[in-house]
Amino acid sequence: MHILQPKHFKLNEKDSEKLLTELNISKAQLPKILSTDPALPEGCNVGDVIKIERKEGDKIEEYFRVVV
Repeated sequence: MHILQPKHFKLNEKDSEKLLTELNISKAQLPKILSTDPALPEGCNVGDVIKIERKEGDKIEEYFRVVV
């Protein structure tokens, strides 16, 4: 992983269901990320939810994607 690359984390099923409930959406409504993306952590499968942490100034912004 490169130092400038945002951190990617695979959410477990419990956390991904909690996120989807909070946002009141389904996995199909999340933005997509390809399973061949080199930034993905090892062991990611199609349908997994990925949390991306990007530092913006003093804050850490969180983004979510579903693996396709």
